[in-house]
Amino acid sequence: MLILAFETSAKACSAALHDGQSLLAESYQNTGLTHSQTLMSMAEDLLKNCRKSVKDVTAVAVAAGPGSFTGVRIGVAAAKGFGWGAQLPVYGVSTLESMARSLGVRNGYVCACMDARRSQVYNALFLAKDGQLERICEDRAIALEDLKPELQALSGEIFLVGDGANLCYHTLSEQVPDLILPVEHRTHQRASGVALAAVEAIARGESGDGAALQPNYLRLSQAERERLARETKN
Repeated sequence: MLILAFETSAKACSAALHDGQSLLAESYQNTGLTHSQTLMSMAEDLLKNCRKSVKDVTAVAVAAGPGSFTGVRIGVAAAKGFGWGAQLPVYGVSTLESMARSLGVRNGYVCACMDARRSQVYNALFLAKDGQLERICEDRAIALEDLKPELQALSGEIFLVGDGANLCYHTLSEQVPDLILPVEHRTHQRASGVALAAVEAIARGESGDGAALQPNYLRLSQAERERLARETKN
């Protein structure tokens, strides 16, 4: 097995190679360059440096959302294009789950959160027990005020991950004292976490239907919301 994984859901961009057991290589860039400029060159360099070719890749994985509308679109399009050209299965995984898996905590709760603006975060909760990750709730867009009582009801350490981790910590830590903000590089979205989530999807027997893969934005874009508002007024 050789999984090529893409992560473009936020400002940073990354690609990784995973053999189903171990992470072989990962490239990460947070320079502000567009993902369309960096992603495929990252993938090409990873394969070259690992002395692999496109023919060695057995599956493609991508963070399919939630996240930046443009970023998610770029990642999904790249994964589908790569998978179609090489006739490979393509696994779209939850950005939030991949962040939780990338953190690698053995025991405790993991609160994955991405800044969704308007005092909301894209969020999912997980329980890590002896290194195994159990999902507590589905991916959602939720106001921080609504997330607060859910976190207060948990008993034990709660690790924050994602580009909304700082926002969540500084907003809620006084009311939720068990919140833990890991060091910065542990909170980032990474392609290695995408690969780990894909390994789990393969183990569950999922087919990796690239043709059916669609981004999961969780909510409408601002342009779509404005269009609907105009139509409602009319």
